[in-house]
Amino acid sequence: MKFLVDNQLPVALARFLTSQGHDTRHVLDLKLEEADDSAIWNFTAAEGYTLISKDQDFLHLANASASSGTFIWVRVGNCRKQALIAAFERSLPDILAALAEGQRVIELR
Repeated sequence: MKFLVDNQLPVALARFLTSQGHDTRHVLDLKLEEADDSAIWNFTAAEGYTLISKDQDFLHLANASASSGTFIWVRVGNCRKQALIAAFERSLPDILAALAEGQRVIELR
């Protein structure tokens, strides 16, 4: 699976997902940290990444009828990065199954 981690989330999340065998980049890795939401979304969809973000604006882009991208909407409240990574570790099998089933938007709570 290919993931792109957005700016509001730590680089450590991208590294964790990489350690789990996934092709994962952070927007900083790709020099996209200054890009607007549309540019990030278009890149994600064109390159086959699933975007991981807390930004609700991506929910609207993901639900657009012409959109082909996939999105993990992180709804976990403010927490330390270890707690965020633990939430992903617990939920990763379900996330992967939902993506395999064709779900385009997945909420992580």
